[in-house]
Amino acid sequence: MTRILLGLVLTALVAYGLWEAYPLVRGPSLAVSAPVEGARYPDGVATIAGRVARATTLTLNGGPLLAEQAGRFETTLAFPRGGSILTFVATDRFGRSVTRQRYIYVP
Repeated sequence: MTRILLGLVLTALVAYGLWEAYPLVRGPSLAVSAPVEGARYPDGVATIAGRVARATTLTLNGGPLLAEQAGRFETTLAFPRGGSILTFVATDRFGRSVTRQRYIYVP
C-alpha cells in the first residue's frame, strides 16, 4: 500500500512539474489584432493593438512597444503617405522570438 501511495505522489509531482514547465518550453506568442493586413488609413493615423504572452521584450520596427502585465498592448501612431510594413517581434528570456508583419497604406 505504501508503494502505491508513493507512486501516486511521485506521479502527481511529475505531472505538476510538466504543467508548470510547459509555458517555458512553448516560447513566446504574439497576436496582432490591429491593424489588419492591407488596411488603408486616409488620415495617416493607425491604432496598433494585440496581445503577447511569455515575452520579455516586444518591438515594432525595432523600437520598444510596451505591453500591460496581462499582455495586452495598444498605441496610436501616425504614418507617412505610402505603404508601411510593420514588423512586430516578441522575444522571451531564452532568446526565442516570434515575428508578425502587417502592411498598411496611407493614400
